Formats: sequence, C-alpha cells, structure tokens
Amino acid sequence: MSDAQDGGASGLDAALGWNRGALSIALDVMLPARGVTALFGPSGAGKTSCLRMIAGLDRMAAGRLRVADEIWQDSNRGVFLPPHRRRVGYVTQEPALFAHLDVSGNLDFGHRRAGRPASLDREDLIDRFGLRDLLRRRVQSLSGGERQRVAIVRALLSQPSLLLFDEPLSALDAPAREDLLYLLETLHAKLAAPLIYVSHSIDEVARLADHVVVLEAGRVVAQGSPQATLTRLDLPPALIEAAGAVIEGVVIGHDPDDHLTELGFAGGALLLPRNQARVGDRLRCRVGARDVVLAQERQTGVSSLNQLQCRIIAVADADHPSQCLVQLDAGGTVLLARITRRSWRALGLVPGLEIWAQVKAVALGG
Repeated sequence: MSDAQDGGASGLDAALGWNRGALSIALDVMLPARGVTALFGPSGAGKTSCLRMIAGLDRMAAGRLRVADEIWQDSNRGVFLPPHRRRVGYVTQEPALFAHLDVSGNLDFGHRRAGRPASLDREDLIDRFGLRDLLRRRVQSLSGGERQRVAIVRALLSQPSLLLFDEPLSALDAPAREDLLYLLETLHAKLAAPLIYVSHSIDEVARLADHVVVLEAGRVVAQGSPQATLTRLDLPPALIEAAGAVIEGVVIGHDPDDHLTELGFAGGALLLPRNQARVGDRLRCRVGARDVVLAQERQTGVSSLNQLQCRIIAVADADHPSQCLVQLDAGGTVLLARITRRSWRALGLVPGLEIWAQVKAVALGG
C-alpha cells in the first residue's frame, strides 16, 4: 500500500527498525524537507517508537538515517550520532521543563544552545504564543496549555534540524487544545525545519499535515498527502474510522448571525461552524465518511446545510459486512461516504452515476 513521496536530497531518509521477541518496528520512509509529516495509526502501532529511533533514544534500533545532508545513523558503517548531537527539538505529551528556571530561563536555554541565531525571532515567537506575561513565572504555576506553549517555543528557539512532536495536545482540555492547534496552524508556513507530528487524532492530522505516514502493527502501510491517503479504499480495518476527505479551500465569508464560516473549494462551498480564520485565509476541514449522506436528487426541507453534486468513482467493503465505502468526485475533490449495502442497492448506485452528497455543518468542527 506504499505511496511514498520522495523527500529529495535535503529531506529525511530513514530505514530503521528493531525486533524484540514478538514485537517489531520497521520504519522505511522518505519525507519532505519542509512542512509537517504526521505519523498516524491506532494505539500500539509504533508511532512513539519511531520518534525515539529518529531521536537516537533507542540504541537497539538498527539501520540508516539521513537528515538533510547529514548521516545520523548507519549501522553497516558503525555510524551513530548520539541524541545530544542530532539537533532535535522534541516535544512530548508532558512538557519536560526546568522547574528551577522561570519561563524566560527555559526559553533562553534552547536559544543559548543554538548560539542565539539572528534568524530566530525570539520576541515574535513569545508574542505569537502568548508568553509575554508569563516570562517571570515559575513553570509550576502554569496551566497545562501554558506549559506546552513554553515547551514548543523552547524547541523552536533551539534552531533544530528536525522537530519531533509526540501527541503534544493529548493531555490538554478542549479549549487549550483548540487554541494551541490554531497556533500551530498559523506557524506552519514559517517552520524552517521539518516537523514529524505523532497523533491518534485524525482531526489534528487533517488540519496540520502536509504528508501522512500511516502505521499499523509497527509497519508503514500507506503514505502520501492527507487527501490522497485518507480517501483510499484499502486502508486497514483498524483505520476505517479515520477514512474521509481533507478539503482545503479559501474562506469566502462569515455569517455573524448564525456563527457560520463559508469555505470555497474546487467542488463548491461548505458551511462550517464559525472559526478564527479571516476572509481570504486558506483553511482545511475534514469531512468524515460517516458524516456524508447520499441522495439521488438535491434535497429540500432537510437540516443538512451542505449539498454537493458528485460522481461515484468506486465502492469497496467497509469493516462491517453491512456497510460499504463509496468514493466520490466533487469537482476534482475526492470524498468518501460510508453507507449500508442496503442503501447502495436501494438507490441503484453504480460507478459513474451522478449523486448528491449531504454534509451536516456541525460535523465539520469548530
């Protein structure tokens, strides 16, 4: 199922793995030199183990690893760059901040180790992540979201060759998670180093990732753009729940009365709950396969605000024998619908047929 993307000479090239009895990990990827790569898969798929191998924290791992033009590991040649020489910015679920330092001291630790490079705008990052009023506070007095902001800015200020984020939002409550996710979205285009982002949240992956690597049982089973990867009909059964489209478009406008945002894309327009994006901003949203209802004609008198005219491309089995996945083309954008086999037959659906897809606005997140 591999659909690997060549990362080029300056990307990341890894072929690492280990075997421990019945357990094994095999990471074989070529990743882009810029942007966000998401490692996605169910619990136990080996996502964190892959990050630890890349960071050099697992000496049991064998193989080769090149980042940009530097060889970090080559078992055949006896090369192993220790973790402290790999210039990795590593952010985990629980921020490992220095308790004896205030926020400013924690930020300066990374910045100082990088030689305080002029290319890093420390003050801009402090303001962007809302840390200005926290600089003199001890980390013990910070909320979980505030600590995670400090950890992320400290990692960025270390001028890493590679950023590794291991589920950095999973321990936060919903408001803090949404705020930090929005900050990461706005930071996305400014990242000077590639970021590998581990998550079990398909919504985080859809909003942040330029490239997705799907893991199952320690193996890479698919990789590519979020849209191409998550609309495949041959995803493993354990990941069928994540199947759906990642739509990127431009914010057309906001409805202040009903608190809705209109997103225009190649297949039409979608209304979704009002968010922080401005008119003209590019924005992504995820349309899950479970959130799409099919109809033979455009409907009236229904609560679904979004209706898109589509053509059926293909159909495949879902993870339950009563259901199937229908692949749709909406003006060049691929959608997925998860419906019952009975509905497929009752509607007389076949590949090539024109159909209407309904999507509830409330299913498209906030």
